[in-house]
Amino acid sequence: MTERLDPELAGIGADLPDDGFDDLLGRRPAWRERASTSTSISGADREAGTDSVLADLAARYEAERLSWQLAVTAGGVGSFDWDLRTGRLAWDDQLLTIFGVDRAQFAGTIDAFYALVEPDDHARVAEAVEGAIATCGAYEAEYRVLRGDGTVRWVKARGLALAGPDGRAARLLGAAYDTTSERDAEARMDRVLETMPGAFLILDDEWRFRYVNSSGERLLGRPRDELEGGVLWELYPFVVGTQVEESYRAAVRDGKPRIFEVGSELHRGHWYEVRAWPGPDGLSVYFDDVTERRAAQDEARAARELEQASSRRLALLSEVGDHLSSTLETEEAVRRLARHLVPTFGSWCLVTMSEDQRHLRDIAAWHEDPTRRATVARYASLRIDSLAPDAYLFRTLRTGEPVVVPDATSSIVRVLSGGARDVLRELAPRTAYAVPMRSRGRTVGAITIFLDEGSPDLGTEDLALLVQLADRAGLALENARLYERQREIAVALQRSLLSAPAQSEDLDVVVRYVAAAEAAQVGGDWYDAFVQPSGHTVVAIGDVMGHDTPAAAAMSQLRTLLRGVAHTTSGTPAQVLAALESASAALRVDAMATAVVARFEPADDDDLTTMRWTNAGHLPPLLVLPDGSVSLLEPGRPELVLGLDPGTTRTDRTTTVPRGCTLLLYTDGLVERRGEHLRRGLARLVDEVTRLVPLARMSGPTGALDLERLVDDLLGRMTAGPPDDDIAVLAVQLRPLGA
Repeated sequence: MTERLDPELAGIGADLPDDGFDDLLGRRPAWRERASTSTSISGADREAGTDSVLADLAARYEAERLSWQLAVTAGGVGSFDWDLRTGRLAWDDQLLTIFGVDRAQFAGTIDAFYALVEPDDHARVAEAVEGAIATCGAYEAEYRVLRGDGTVRWVKARGLALAGPDGRAARLLGAAYDTTSERDAEARMDRVLETMPGAFLILDDEWRFRYVNSSGERLLGRPRDELEGGVLWELYPFVVGTQVEESYRAAVRDGKPRIFEVGSELHRGHWYEVRAWPGPDGLSVYFDDVTERRAAQDEARAARELEQASSRRLALLSEVGDHLSSTLETEEAVRRLARHLVPTFGSWCLVTMSEDQRHLRDIAAWHEDPTRRATVARYASLRIDSLAPDAYLFRTLRTGEPVVVPDATSSIVRVLSGGARDVLRELAPRTAYAVPMRSRGRTVGAITIFLDEGSPDLGTEDLALLVQLADRAGLALENARLYERQREIAVALQRSLLSAPAQSEDLDVVVRYVAAAEAAQVGGDWYDAFVQPSGHTVVAIGDVMGHDTPAAAAMSQLRTLLRGVAHTTSGTPAQVLAALESASAALRVDAMATAVVARFEPADDDDLTTMRWTNAGHLPPLLVLPDGSVSLLEPGRPELVLGLDPGTTRTDRTTTVPRGCTLLLYTDGLVERRGEHLRRGLARLVDEVTRLVPLARMSGPTGALDLERLVDDLLGRMTAGPPDDDIAVLAVQLRPLGA
């Protein structure tokens, strides 16, 4: 029978490998199963049935092709079909949209395609195309497209060359999608890594350099082109057998981070604090220059040995350093510093932080006498704006050198203005010492020590110790400030990936996102709310496993795909997740994630609403009824997380709820605690919501909840300080009739 098949169908049926587009679709086409089944037909029956069988095969093939086309279009993927015999290149509407051309503008030839590709990418794309044709194999390329509106977009394409009856490639089939957002996300994270003050690098499982930032190039003494792909032990053999190798291998072996200090072989005299974190992508290593800190420690140890009388002050130096390094919150670090200085060095003190020697702020004040601390705080609030430009504090910040102010009250009053003069006269200091806080070659602030009448002046050794302490404080405070900036960047990047949810006419939606305490990382928590063309409101929440750049990128892809599938198909939650998983597998979105998707549908009774939902391994949603009762929507049978088995069955569950009820979706950061069973966290969530519902109830005939207050109060009760993991919360309230 097959000898009379259309050559195109015969070629495709004979030469498409089992692991080709069948895998891309996530199944083996039905027409192919039937075409490969042995059938015995003889005589007149064979001749009579040939045409109908051929027609049936062609129809089934076309149906499978259309099914695949719908699946990839739902995910924003376009398809192409290049007939190598005729030269005709066919693009679907989605691919034309991606390239920014109308069908009338596209000539349907390979030259027309190359005319839209960035010239610098021509050779690389052509090489990939010719290789696939020559081998009848797979085609894959990522390149830039010059659109008609003047913009440049990144496109990734995958395809397969199919052989004809003569064994040579007859056509090239494939799909392509826009990867510009992925490239932008990677570029943003690259900027974060490049602006890090210390060297940062990533080593893969074979100890090869996968990434090195610009600071890492300077530290390692080689350009990244030489480093990336090279083996650590081969490029730097002097590291073998040292603490570096031992710590790196131990971190990879037991999966626990290592922190240690090491002297540089390439930069003699420099010391670095090395932090090595093992992860799924390899070993991430960060180097912080602690040369100044080491020098201060060495000097402190030498001073203790030479001068036993200074032992108490040197112990203080060590204590202050430990306390400062134990927190990465700037305000808390400065508050601790002020209380260490008094009364060891003086009667009272002020600590000033400087951004650029123009924007100054006294952010800590302390007096040994509790009754005078309020007066010192009042002086701190007035001092900076009242000081003349030539005052002792500005001189210290400009020169980076200590300044001693004898006869402090009369001397400082002359450079003060306004009410600050009267407050200083009330405090009446005898002597003042302004000492700069320095870090990495710049002055980040100053410590001002005041001695009241009767207190002896600081000796040379005392002042030297104060300078050492100020330098150590400067380094710790600068680290704290950098930590806060990096965390702000990470949070801003995460928020940029999450858009505001759509609001429906009969629903109130409130969302919150709280970033984890760890700096310069982005995570995979996400939420969404939108309206399908059918008018049904869909809400979703999920968590991509991991807390790094790939997790954030995968989160953005999954969220976009889910919205596209739900909008295009208007499917139920289970159908949407099944299609999402199929599209993710086809597009090679390599990620595992949990998710809950719910859809609100009208019921026969206007006072009721049907909630249809499905759960892929996520924490159970929480339902609050109008009477204040609270319960968890536990699935009858847990279903697999996304990304494990694209063929798994997804189940819709329905719950009929009255108008005025509230649904709460959340991620695990809200309920999980180290050392605590998850069930205890879920029970605590139910208890807290039960307590908060009466407080959030608004006055009026409908008795609706103030969602903003409910969610904010819940976050305050469930989290004590910065959380260990990201938290995403989405609350939906069905407005009561007449609300």
